[in-house]
Amino acid sequence: MTVVERIYREPELPGGARSYDRDTITLGWEERTHAHGRRRTDGGVEFGTSLPRATVLHAGDCLLLGRERLVVSVIERAEPVFVIEPRSATEWALFAYHIGNRHQPVMITERALVCPDVPGVEQLLQQHHMPYVRSTLPFTPAAAVAGHQH
Repeated sequence: MTVVERIYREPELPGGARSYDRDTITLGWEERTHAHGRRRTDGGVEFGTSLPRATVLHAGDCLLLGRERLVVSVIERAEPVFVIEPRSATEWALFAYHIGNRHQPVMITERALVCPDVPGVEQLLQQHHMPYVRSTLPFTPAAAVAGHQH
């Protein structure tokens, strides 16, 4: 079984690999934080990963399976989330504080705080009068972004 030890971005792929077949692997945010383990592409090809500790896979990352002559591109699976849109700088700080204080992962976008739709979070949002909507979108928490390396 091929074991991948490095992540590439498309422009960084070795010249010969640009002509390899293509496949994808669709992963949720927790799956994208597992540096070691068995994987299966969306097309059914099995391989392993042994990536550096604290690696987080992101959309567009490429995994090179040399023996199979295959480039596997990461797709971030859309997942159920709460989208909170603070209306002021004070709300940004207060809402982020309350979410973090409950040890909930949070993704920060230009317009919103996003956290997973898991048990207990909706109660937290309601308790602190945070305006939210449910949605489904790819989720990568802020702490996971900080540790991302190639």
